[in-house]
Amino acid sequence: MSRTALIVIDVQESFRVRPNWQLVNHPDIAGRVQRLVRAARERDELVVWVLHTEPGTGGAFDPAEGHVRLIDGLEPLPTESVIRKTSHNAFTTTNLQQLLTQEGVSEIVVCGIRTEQCCETTARVGSDLGYDVVFVTEATATMALAHWSIREQASVEEILADPRTLTADQVTERTEYALAGRFATVRTLDELTAVPVAS
Repeated sequence: MSRTALIVIDVQESFRVRPNWQLVNHPDIAGRVQRLVRAARERDELVVWVLHTEPGTGGAFDPAEGHVRLIDGLEPLPTESVIRKTSHNAFTTTNLQQLLTQEGVSEIVVCGIRTEQCCETTARVGSDLGYDVVFVTEATATMALAHWSIREQASVEEILADPRTLTADQVTERTEYALAGRFATVRTLDELTAVPVAS
């Protein structure tokens, strides 16, 4: 029997210690993800937690700095896997595909941070690997995105002042346009957390 797996991507403190967290569209991302986690557990679906790491960089994603941990309020069960990645997608540098194969998973549900980066990339790779992908945009988060020419050095104020900046809503919309009908099915939180009606 095929199973569904909820893949929770990078909902970690690393993002909250960076200045651009004040630009995030869903500061309540942990609560949104928790709704999906509860529903997945009730349906006996697999829940896999993913954390992004950049060892040796001295930044927010360097495990040595102490921020590579789930946002407060999220707690894996002892039976749930927590994997660490160093690439944008959750497959390339991890044993995620092996884990999903062992558990008979054919469908993955993607949520987490950031919508257009690690979440979208995981959805694309997952689709190419043959999984049916569900993308829960409402349970992803992202920030306003600076133009590529100033992204590395721009302050939050400069990002907001630049007319080329994409708002978080614009970034999210572009991700949905790119994924829907090609790499994933976009579904809502309400759809995936609805209580089944007894027959």
